Amino acid sequence: MKKRYVLLSLAVVTLVITLGFSGAGSEDQPLACLACSGDGRIVEKAQGEAFIVEITFKNTGENDGTWSVNIAFECEAWSWSGTSQNLTLKPCSKKALTWNGDVPEDAPMDSVARLIVYYDGSYETLDRWIHVINGAELTITSNTVK
Repeated sequence: MKKRYVLLSLAVVTLVITLGFSGAGSEDQPLACLACSGDGRIVEKAQGEAFIVEITFKNTGENDGTWSVNIAFECEAWSWSGTSQNLTLKPCSKKALTWNGDVPEDAPMDSVARLIVYYDGSYETLDRWIHVINGAELTITSNTVK
């Protein structure tokens, strides 16, 4: 039953994200164009390019806690999942966890995937995105006129 709930939840999240793309920009600007705003919410990466995710967690409870934490970038076109890490914190303590990854080689150009944090059967979508850009760049190395 729990697995079915998680799968249904992921389907709903995917639908919400997909519908949100059409209205996420201002003045009919697509979400991918928000990368130009420079606020760091959207990072542009080419296929196969490395990225680093660092997230700081805090135990806001009154007792020691241990969690299994993982992250993923997800969209309809591609996804990437990190390696699960164990996190143990005393009350009011903070700790940063880091994940290293690469954008999949088959991630379509101009696709945008959202960062999701999974912990102990729950998840939280974050306002961080990877926008896949064309990694090719043309440069003129010489020219001649005769």
